[in-house]
Amino acid sequence: MSLLDMIGPVMIGPSSSHTAGACRLGLVAHHLLGEAPREARIGLHASFAKTGRGHGTHLALIAGILGYRPDDARLAHAFEEAERAGLRYDFRDVDLGDVHPNTAIIELKGETQSVTVQGSSTGGGVIQVTHVQGLGVNFGAANPTLLLRYRDAIGVIARLASTIAAAETNIATLTCTREKRGGVALLAVELDHDLSPEAVHFLNSWQVTDWVRMLPKLMDG
Repeated sequence: MSLLDMIGPVMIGPSSSHTAGACRLGLVAHHLLGEAPREARIGLHASFAKTGRGHGTHLALIAGILGYRPDDARLAHAFEEAERAGLRYDFRDVDLGDVHPNTAIIELKGETQSVTVQGSSTGGGVIQVTHVQGLGVNFGAANPTLLLRYRDAIGVIARLASTIAAAETNIATLTCTREKRGGVALLAVELDHDLSPEAVHFLNSWQVTDWVRMLPKLMDG
């Protein structure tokens, strides 16, 4: 356990779970969208739905979607910032089943891209992302994380591992989910270092690939 786990993160707002963690969930969606957000539809589960407004959860999620980190002073004025940025948003209460009570599902749209992210704020500003684009994942954004959606085929994971090794970084964790054999698959790979834009472009050029994102480390602010 680190000191951060015991005392919590540097942040704006009253609750590390409802504010810092919520902001980071929004940040994940922001980075995975890959362009300026224009529309956000946010479902709040259990505790997030019941006590979120009193703890700043709604503000924090919008701040993250706009690209603000938990210690950004603009978080307290996220609704006004969203209006200035032309971001339309709405919140709804949802029942996501047997998941952590501090869970949100974020559907985000830009001019040409869209992304759906589901994740939980588990305490102390720590998050766990459980679904991206409807497929299961398992990462916490404590490391740079590569996400690659592709058509399931033999050798893709081996080829990806070789590309990562050639970039002189290392794999910390890897999860892979597929709809069915030969169907859509999603890889989430936590790395020691970010891949270069050139390496990401190379992965995006593969015939089986249709979506690649390099998510930066989000646990340092």
